[in-house]
Amino acid sequence: MKNILAFVGFALLILNCSERTVEPNVKSLLVQQLKYSHSEENWFVPIKTATDELSAQQSNWKDNTANHSIGELVSHLTFWNEMQLRAFKGEDFSNFEIDNDSTFKIYTEKEWKNLIIKLDSVQTELERLIEKANEKELSEWASDLLTMSSHNAYHTGQIIYIRKQKGWWK
Repeated sequence: MKNILAFVGFALLILNCSERTVEPNVKSLLVQQLKYSHSEENWFVPIKTATDELSAQQSNWKDNTANHSIGELVSHLTFWNEMQLRAFKGEDFSNFEIDNDSTFKIYTEKEWKNLIIKLDSVQTELERLIEKANEKELSEWASDLLTMSSHNAYHTGQIIYIRKQKGWWK
């Protein structure tokens, strides 16, 4: 028992003497979550990794159910992430009709590559926008940003599932 108490005391001493890390702030946490669902692997695979090295033909594959293809899921994410970015930038949506079904489509090889580039661009712009945001904007956007990151991670999981099912995952 004395050995355990001595060890705990020593560990506490070491921890108290060690360099303290800076507590993350809301901005850094939001940017971090966006990056985790975009390009930095952490607890789950980001969309950039999940779509890496996929052809348009693979992205268009669908089973015989109502499930979406990888291309449809990426199109859906691109659309909604872009809408969120535009809303954060204060763009007017009064004459804009949002039709979720139109976000799902089939792609040629060129269109697929352009879609992947667009999703990456939109997500990178979102990260930069949040890095420059003030406290008021962060307060207003935080809930939507976290929901968007979760939405991205959810659909990324579906993409990985399809890739594993088809043998397209490393």
